[in-house]
Amino acid sequence: MRLRLGADEIRYIGLFESITGATVKDCIVEESEETIVFVVKDGEMGLAIGKKGANLQKVKEMINKGIEIVEYSDDPTKFLENVMKPAKIISVKYSDKDGKRVAGVEVNRKDRGIAIGRSGKNIRRAKELLKRHHGLDDVMIM
Repeated sequence: MRLRLGADEIRYIGLFESITGATVKDCIVEESEETIVFVVKDGEMGLAIGKKGANLQKVKEMINKGIEIVEYSDDPTKFLENVMKPAKIISVKYSDKDGKRVAGVEVNRKDRGIAIGRSGKNIRRAKELLKRHHGLDDVMIM
């Protein structure tokens, strides 16, 4: 599955990679949240953040937006766990409903708010990233 990135995303990826040395697999610019989400290659989270968060801070200062980093995984369950952090996922069940692939995610009761996020931003991000990278049509919190 090929991702389509706009000029802004490509520019942000180039800047992020040149500062951190981490490989970016995807980038989502969330205009409403003033946030950019970078999906970095599996195993490169530490490289992306840098010593004491130095790389992350440098990128934040240069682009003047909030930044979130998600570590990629070929395993949809592991990727979902990475997207939902710091919410603790208890289990994930995959099903097909009306020809759509759906992930039902059970989270720790106290982490429901974190998993959903203010105004649903975290669950929207999870849905978008899992659709782009693993072909899932929906993610539901149980």
